Amino acid sequence: MTESRKAGRVGALTLAAAMTFVAPEATHAQDGRLPVDTAIVSNHTVTIGGETVPYEADVGTIPVFDEAGTPIASMLYTYYRRTDVQNTENRPLTISFNGGPGSASVWMHLGYTGPKQLRIDDEGFPIQPYGVEDNPHSVLDVTDIVFVNPVNVGFSRIIGDADRSQFFGVNEDIEYLADWIGTFVTRKDRWLSPKFLIGESYGTTRVSGLARRLQGAQWMYLNGVILVSPTGLGVGRDGPVGDAIALPNYTATAWYHDQLESALQGRDLEELLPEVEAFTLDQYLPALAKGGSLAASERSSLAQAVARWAGVGAEWVENHNLRPSVGEFRKELLRDEGLTVGRLDARYRGRDRENAGEGYDYDPALSAWNHAFAPAINDYLRNDLGFETDLQYWLFGPVSPWNRNGDDTGEDLRRAMSENPNLHLFVQSGYYDGGTTYFAAKYTMWNLDPAGRLQDRMRFKGYRSGHMMYLRAEDLASSNQDIRDFIAWAMEAAGGPARY
Repeated sequence: MTESRKAGRVGALTLAAAMTFVAPEATHAQDGRLPVDTAIVSNHTVTIGGETVPYEADVGTIPVFDEAGTPIASMLYTYYRRTDVQNTENRPLTISFNGGPGSASVWMHLGYTGPKQLRIDDEGFPIQPYGVEDNPHSVLDVTDIVFVNPVNVGFSRIIGDADRSQFFGVNEDIEYLADWIGTFVTRKDRWLSPKFLIGESYGTTRVSGLARRLQGAQWMYLNGVILVSPTGLGVGRDGPVGDAIALPNYTATAWYHDQLESALQGRDLEELLPEVEAFTLDQYLPALAKGGSLAASERSSLAQAVARWAGVGAEWVENHNLRPSVGEFRKELLRDEGLTVGRLDARYRGRDRENAGEGYDYDPALSAWNHAFAPAINDYLRNDLGFETDLQYWLFGPVSPWNRNGDDTGEDLRRAMSENPNLHLFVQSGYYDGGTTYFAAKYTMWNLDPAGRLQDRMRFKGYRSGHMMYLRAEDLASSNQDIRDFIAWAMEAAGGPARY
């Protein structure tokens, strides 16, 4: 509930602005440019787990500076700080990023950990009227949170004719964001606070690289990194590995849509998944490694086994060389019903122009999400938090071309954990996510640490939903509680000396 609300519009600042301020009742930004450096602060309360939590919402912009101290970009953030906690030495700060690359912070901001949540039904489907409501599961009770929009997403923008290439790439992104985080932490006086990074999708690439960059360039050591629906992080899985590890997701998807044979369909999903995982590692992957040398009898037998676990026809599997892609599978599974299933969340169904073909027209999951998130974030920032501009809020911004060379972010995270005995890792994945599958996330976590020396500081949790597992009401509650438990675990480890 809002206790005070600044509804004034934000005026433009000069590029020389160096300190944030609380914006007064200001005039409309006629030229549509974003202030380079500003902040609007309002006070609110939210009830979390039956407890009233008072908090300050600070929405504004902080520049990205070049080596000469000149602003070259202006970045939008929203910072939530619990106001009845005075000692920030023991109060965690969580820095949150979404992915893309080129995706705004809106998804986890209004969907997951923040004090407001998107108004949707219990399974995550859009409903009207659009908007937000209090999030009784927010982790704001245990950690302050800042949601960050990198350059060219949300309202964040490049200033003038600054070189685009310095922002848009795996390592370029990590470098300037580490500098920006250093500025933010200094301005908000949070150097002594325990710190956590959370990233979703490509945001997991970002925060994995940031873990080491912050240690090496900002001398900022973290307590935890949370990877939500992680990417590959530069951990190699080309060829048979990548083909094979998609199968457990196919099983989960087929189970959800009642496409498995009765002997499998009648069992609980989490009882089935360990079995298909074992089949994948012990039989499917070794067979695919044989490629064209696989004997005809073995090929036929394997096709039948894969088809059984995936809920499709054995001939179809064999015609796809025993390794159907995610897109092909999502077109095929419900073809007889004239439906496709979502890539990022297989619980969503779509309708294509025609049933024929190997790919679908659109991802019904992403379409449903855009349906509800876009109006909600535009209304919330402007009317609830008082930040207005004529700029379009870019859910997906122009960040191409993106330099993907030199993605060693998984190794960066391993190195950061090796150098910092207090750094813990938590991986969260949805079973129905076909974009960054849960079993691929497990594989990545295992192979970040091939020596097995860091596994005791790693946790994994799967959920019965998709890429944004928090859009399902049951998983919103459990996944936030899992973050609370992780923060407590990592903080407990920080109670003693950081040494081996």
